[in-house]
Amino acid sequence: MSEKLTVSLVQTSIYWENPSLNRELLLEKINAISIATDLIVLPEMFTTGFTMHPEKILPSEGEKTVAWMQKIASSKKVAITGSLAFYENGTYYNRLFFVAPNAEIVFYDKRHTFTLAGESDAYRAGSTKIMINYKGFTICPLICYDLRFPVWARNTENYDVLLYVANWPKPRINAWDILLQARAIENMAYCIGVNRVGTDDLGHEYPSHSAVYDVLGNELVFSKKEEIKTISLYKEHIETTRNKLKFLEDKDDFSLTI
Repeated sequence: MSEKLTVSLVQTSIYWENPSLNRELLLEKINAISIATDLIVLPEMFTTGFTMHPEKILPSEGEKTVAWMQKIASSKKVAITGSLAFYENGTYYNRLFFVAPNAEIVFYDKRHTFTLAGESDAYRAGSTKIMINYKGFTICPLICYDLRFPVWARNTENYDVLLYVANWPKPRINAWDILLQARAIENMAYCIGVNRVGTDDLGHEYPSHSAVYDVLGNELVFSKKEEIKTISLYKEHIETTRNKLKFLEDKDDFSLTI
């Protein structure tokens, strides 16, 4: 039987700069998932919204949220991931945490901070691309604005799933749709994008458009409302398509220097 990864995409509204309320909201939504799943994906900055004032949040809230994620992962025997404003050693990061069912943690710091909103002033950019091995799949997690930079997502690691969490606003949602599909096609990988919904306290509207595309860019999931969508991904689809269409073998030979 082919390896399978079942993923639940949580499209949610977010209370502005209120981690405790957001944890309560998301726990209620997670508890309502009735389909067996392997991985729960939350949006970018799921405890605060896309705030450029992380200093308004108690530094301890980051650790509280990670412990909350660990409790969910352990009790439900699932992995859970999403990003949050995280304080460490005097610096704030837009940090994605991936928590496995055994409560082990790996994290990724957003490489491309969104200068247009001042994110580069509020948060330190990351410099390391990570790979997560889970349930027989190799997952490359990235965050929102990273989607615009294909070299950073380039599939030199032979990953299976490219995963984006986001707070991507309505005026530029067409770019989100097109780039998610393009990243799937050019990297011959499943591409998952999980965006938030609702309007934040700055007046920015988020229309979701969370989606999943297969190795050839075919749309498997697409949603425009506040809901949870669950889908299974299959290793056989990746292997069969890549063996038949060996496009990745013809990629340009270069490396990225940071």
